Amino acid sequence: MPHTPDTEARRVCLERGGPVLVEGPVEVVLEDGTVARSDRFEVALCTCRRSRTYPWCDTSHRRRETRPAPAVAPAEGDNP
Repeated sequence: MPHTPDTEARRVCLERGGPVLVEGPVEVVLEDGTVARSDRFEVALCTCRRSRTYPWCDTSHRRRETRPAPAVAPAEGDNP
């Protein structure tokens, strides 16, 4: 992968269960070789692949989180 050295390193922040935040501008090379570019000061890269705007995160991962079911107390007369 060709790389042109910059004077400063890019900062990448990892979010548990979320996107990878990268200081921009950035170019992302996708699996098929196409390049997605963003000139924003910071971008969120999708890691779950649920985003409609992949490779950019659109927070789709939040809608699909599984939450534990609430505990239900046994009804009177039920055997535990």
